[in-house]
Amino acid sequence: MTHARRAARRLAVVAFAAVAARGAAAQAPAAGTVRTDTLWSQALGARKELVVYLPPSYGRDRARRYPVAYYLHGAGGNETNWTQKGELATVMDSLVAAGMPEMIVAMPDGDDGWYTTYNTLVDLAACKRMLPETASPEHDCVAWPHYDDYVAYDIVAHVDKAYRTRADRAHRAIAGLSMGGYGAVALALQYPRTFAAAASHSGVLWPMERAPEPFTQALARPASDSAGLAARRTGKPAEQFRLIFGADSAAWIARDPLHLFDRAKARGAQLPALYADCGTEDFLVVENRAFRDALAARGAALAYAEYPGAHTWTYWRDHVAQSLTWIATHIAR
Repeated sequence: MTHARRAARRLAVVAFAAVAARGAAAQAPAAGTVRTDTLWSQALGARKELVVYLPPSYGRDRARRYPVAYYLHGAGGNETNWTQKGELATVMDSLVAAGMPEMIVAMPDGDDGWYTTYNTLVDLAACKRMLPETASPEHDCVAWPHYDDYVAYDIVAHVDKAYRTRADRAHRAIAGLSMGGYGAVALALQYPRTFAAAASHSGVLWPMERAPEPFTQALARPASDSAGLAARRTGKPAEQFRLIFGADSAAWIARDPLHLFDRAKARGAQLPALYADCGTEDFLVVENRAFRDALAARGAALAYAEYPGAHTWTYWRDHVAQSLTWIATHIAR
């Protein structure tokens, strides 16, 4: 058993015990506070919402400063998903009651922006065409779609100013699910001086290629030319991907997590610690395995785990304790 797999198993045991303790406790653990902030983002040219979890001691210990974990939502989601659907605040309270160090958790609204700078500056009409039918163009179409700078600069600066944080790389991590899993890993590798660790649940970690059903085939390296890339992207989502990731392979490769890893390593950056998990019935599991294997071939460490489950909130709710526990070991020491 590899070191990464042993580490992931130990994390699963610790996190499971903490969540089990929540259900078995005769008295509810001390509760943290959840609040919603509104901030102006210079990177987007828009006002955005941010949900913030403050740990139980935050209101009592006025001198104490806290590490921060940033949690990103998936496509079609918003800043409330992690607390309302993922029960993150309840899980955090239980983990803290079981002995995990306290952290602030900040959950920004990322629209369907893929946490990157769009390859094309879109107008309102183009933005409306690419959005899912459930989205609101008035909310999700911004003036300047720089969603990477929005998180790494605007959100981080707001949290460090508004709350008592330990405002340095060593005490800052980022995590997310699906689109947010991609965002967490990509942002940590793009801004390695900002984030010390990144965790992905069911992340889009091999974005240039999709595995055909039943999602058991191994993936080759992504398309090396624009024609090959175009052949793999069809239908309504293709419009969104073309505008955000670009129509040519060079633009996609520039946003590819593995390329971002190679680029950060080549320039001698201090690489973030990385964690990923995925459900064995998830359509992204082959992508996650490809990313795991590519990092292993580079001699890079990745805490990796697979659990039964699909691309659902049941899976993410059941396993958010794993990423929170893993993150605490890296930024809350």
